[in-house]
Amino acid sequence: MNTLVLLGAILFLLMTVIGGRKGIRSFIAIFLNFGVIIISVILMNDPNINPIILTLIACVVISCINLFYINEVNSKTKTAFLSTVISTVVLLIFIFFITSKAKIQGFGEEEIVELSAFSLYIGVDFVKIGAAVIIMSTIGAITDTAIAISSPMREIHYHHPDISRKELFRSGLSIGKDILGTSTNTLFFAFFGGYLALLIWFKDLTYTPGEIVNSKIFSAEILTILCAGIGVTLVIPITAWITAYFFVGKQRV
Repeated sequence: MNTLVLLGAILFLLMTVIGGRKGIRSFIAIFLNFGVIIISVILMNDPNINPIILTLIACVVISCINLFYINEVNSKTKTAFLSTVISTVVLLIFIFFITSKAKIQGFGEEEIVELSAFSLYIGVDFVKIGAAVIIMSTIGAITDTAIAISSPMREIHYHHPDISRKELFRSGLSIGKDILGTSTNTLFFAFFGGYLALLIWFKDLTYTPGEIVNSKIFSAEILTILCAGIGVTLVIPITAWITAYFFVGKQRV
């Protein structure tokens, strides 16, 4: 516990010194987002609550915290929020379809030993839970990409107020292209960093490459990465178009 407190104090100190007031807000936002996720998990145990709708509500709240609480309510956060919501809804529909077809819901055979003491008859739809888990894993990357595009587009419009909507849109796409590669690679390495022990376990079990690829655990995580990449890619043109439409009047289309 002392180690956790020490690391938390170091993080808070660094965020305060480097980020100032916004750094303090960012630190508090970590705990607020954690609280939203915990409440969502608790509510998902209620069979009368649809996990998909609950996930959408949770994503909206998380987006509000990450955008409006940290960066305050302004033109760039409004466009980033709208882009995040639209991208999340489209992606959630796609993820629900993919999760149902891929049959990755539930638990893999590698997890059966640890779960054998528990009952799996908990009365919830594992397909919806699987979709909720994936979308929860992508909302942070989507929000980050949206604000990373809308913020510089606002600066471009501020310094070049006569820019046309089409040119501003192209600038947003150009910005998105620059951050697309790093964002998708961040998701990729986050998976291998978090599941390195799983890959070592597969090696100890002498799994063949085919067995690893077809493992439910591995497939679920790869689908999460791919869906997150799709979400990050999808939010780029959506954010660029909404921001350009919001900042540039119809007279300068």
